Amino acid sequence: MVSFHLNQLLSSLFSLDLSLVSQQFLSLEFAQVLDKMAYLTIWQGDEVQRRVKGVVTWFELGENDKNQMLYSMKVHPPLWRAGLRQNFRIFQNEDIKSILGTMLQENGVTEWSPLFSEPHPSREFCVQYGETDYDFLCRMAAEEGIFFYEEHAYKSTDQSLVLCDTVRHLPESFEIPWNPNTRTEVSTLCISQFRYSAQIRPSSVVTKDYTFKRPGWPGRFDQEGQYQDYQRTQYEVYDYPGRFKGAHGQNFARWQMDGWRNNAEVARGTSRSPEIWPGRRIVLTGHPQANLNREWQVVASELHGEQPQAVPGRQGAGTALENHFAVIPADRTWRPQPLLKPLVDGPQSAVVTGPAGEEIFCDEHGRVRVKFNWDRYNPADQDSSCWIRVAQAWAGTGFGHLAIPRVGQEVIVDFLNGDPDQPIIMGRTYHHENRTPG
Repeated sequence: MVSFHLNQLLSSLFSLDLSLVSQQFLSLEFAQVLDKMAYLTIWQGDEVQRRVKGVVTWFELGENDKNQMLYSMKVHPPLWRAGLRQNFRIFQNEDIKSILGTMLQENGVTEWSPLFSEPHPSREFCVQYGETDYDFLCRMAAEEGIFFYEEHAYKSTDQSLVLCDTVRHLPESFEIPWNPNTRTEVSTLCISQFRYSAQIRPSSVVTKDYTFKRPGWPGRFDQEGQYQDYQRTQYEVYDYPGRFKGAHGQNFARWQMDGWRNNAEVARGTSRSPEIWPGRRIVLTGHPQANLNREWQVVASELHGEQPQAVPGRQGAGTALENHFAVIPADRTWRPQPLLKPLVDGPQSAVVTGPAGEEIFCDEHGRVRVKFNWDRYNPADQDSSCWIRVAQAWAGTGFGHLAIPRVGQEVIVDFLNGDPDQPIIMGRTYHHENRTPG
């Protein structure tokens, strides 16, 4: 290996760029490398400092002087593959662990750990609407206040994806001293630069929603941000619809607030230690500014290494390793910022479904179930979708017009606020088989 650059952030896919040289393998085929696993091990003497493995997603044949061959490659975690799959899909009565588990399994991510302490109730109806599997996973995790990272083992090539909803689940912190004199040989790895900054971010979140089962319910939750003595408190984020139908909306508001303020206070540092990466906690010691000697949560890192002497005949300064990282105080949980939900462009057609042999299949509210034309997973039966309300020509308290769509009829489905999770039937129509009367 000539050089590498490893870029990692919480709730993001790591990117590992490698420059390689070989005198043994002078002609590698793309099929031998692409979509295969690659392993990077960083040593200090006889001790392993870091291991990383991932999928080779890009490979380049470089210079060849008949004696040696230069190669370049990009490596990403197995979850990267989820960005290549786009889908329309319905999940019914599943919680976030079950939904994400399905996504990970189908994308070949077999090693993963859900570390959850917060409540994550089941969702009645949840739609992946034209999103890649990766974008859908990230959006759902952000809504539920979940961040993720890759956990790397020291003594083996084991590596797993960790999904976490509180900083308390991170591994125990380790101490690392501050030493700005990088010219002096030191026996222990240290932090040579450390700069702490703050910025103005949203100060509060207000969420509101509506449910027809409780039309008089206020449906509002407020959440104030923490640790904002240095700014005004007028920077409110108002979110409607909040995508909740009960008291769980308070958690949604809190997780949103944490996400909007995840970079309100950030320290950036430099070290030669490869052991500082997102998903770990460190304790800074020996800094002359006493309030910085505390526990920190690592949220990002850029690890760069070089050994130019690996190329025969090339002169260089020798092996070098440098880590630029970002941390936040560990007394708060970093969460991803809310991600935009896809909107349905407009109404679409569907077919009313129900049990075999039934003509009318509805609940006490006159709602029916449908089979969407884009749905490849659910059969056209009594479980093909959630119960969907039907717009009527006249609706009052105990009076009005009521026409229940029959099983097999084509209906026009719209979506409240363009939300694919909130369908509503606005009308019905004839087609070639269901013809007009007369």
